[in-house]
Amino acid sequence: MVNTTYQVQGMTCGHCVSAVSAEVGAIPGVQDVQVDLPAGRVTVSSDQPLDPAVVRAAVDEAGYDLVDA
Repeated sequence: MVNTTYQVQGMTCGHCVSAVSAEVGAIPGVQDVQVDLPAGRVTVSSDQPLDPAVVRAAVDEAGYDLVDA
């Protein structure tokens, strides 16, 4: 299991958490998505490392921005 934490900009409420969780959770191989709303962090548990471009596209689809590390 691989855990990766991403910084996401623009999340402000429970709806934001749901939207990001649903989109990122739909990526093949993702087992769990945990969102720390106050910190703007999304921790993803997956079978193997995820392509950052795929994660960025999912976050973008939810309406938010993935912050570059």
